[in-house]
Amino acid sequence: MSGLQSYEDAVKDNVRRALAEDIGIGDVTTLATVPAGLGAEAILLCKEEGVIAGVEVVREVFAQVDKRIEVVFFFNNGERIRPGDEAAKISGPARGILVAERTALNFLQHLSGIATLTFRFVAAVDGTHARILDTRKTTPGLRALEKAAVKCGWGENHRMGLYDMVLIKDNHIAACGSLHEAVKIAGQPHGDLKIEVECNTLALLKEALGIDGIDRIMLDNMSLDVMREAVKLVGGKVELEASGGVNLETVRDIALTGVDFISVGALTHSVKALDISLDITSIV
Repeated sequence: MSGLQSYEDAVKDNVRRALAEDIGIGDVTTLATVPAGLGAEAILLCKEEGVIAGVEVVREVFAQVDKRIEVVFFFNNGERIRPGDEAAKISGPARGILVAERTALNFLQHLSGIATLTFRFVAAVDGTHARILDTRKTTPGLRALEKAAVKCGWGENHRMGLYDMVLIKDNHIAACGSLHEAVKIAGQPHGDLKIEVECNTLALLKEALGIDGIDRIMLDNMSLDVMREAVKLVGGKVELEASGGVNLETVRDIALTGVDFISVGALTHSVKALDISLDITSIV
């Protein structure tokens, strides 16, 4: 959940906006070519291996277009799918199925792409101490859905927004004059929130270790050697999160330094959609 809106409401709102954007005054092609009383059956066909996410979003798309459309999924969120798998069967008014098709696929392909990429990162660090986190580098308006997809891929969510965790970065330190002052000021009105500070040098890390109230330290764009030294210096006193320069080729070496978390912006900002199609199987 976003903390400001329930996940269920976020799904409904996102679907409503997406359908309004796509349909406008009406699907002129479908209205012209498909008789009103025609029924159809269709399948959602997987064309590549991945992890499914967005099942509830797809159901909501079809429900908002026409409540008579029945959607039966054969896979749950977080389950692996393979080429040739039928993810779902759809039946009901043909017009409604065709009107909803692109919006449903846009959500399903995108969210399943996020879950799939997340799963690959999680698999890459298997057997290490590190856990994979997402970031706030999400598609505007889709954060709740995208972060739910990360969890479908067995990743974990970082903060949902600017409101649910204190994260002090270099610009905050510059504005306050020092890291110590930034932590002191930020912690006063938000004592119930975790405080994380970003450190890009060992010198700043050592300064952070001398300040009470810090729950987590982000090691920003540090080399592997420097990260290993940072892990030794901290000695488990606070949580450590690695960030910057993370990809599938580098993530395991980063995990082996001993950090607790690795945040990966690519999970949501550079994801490839999973190839899934909607195919009409019969007209009734």
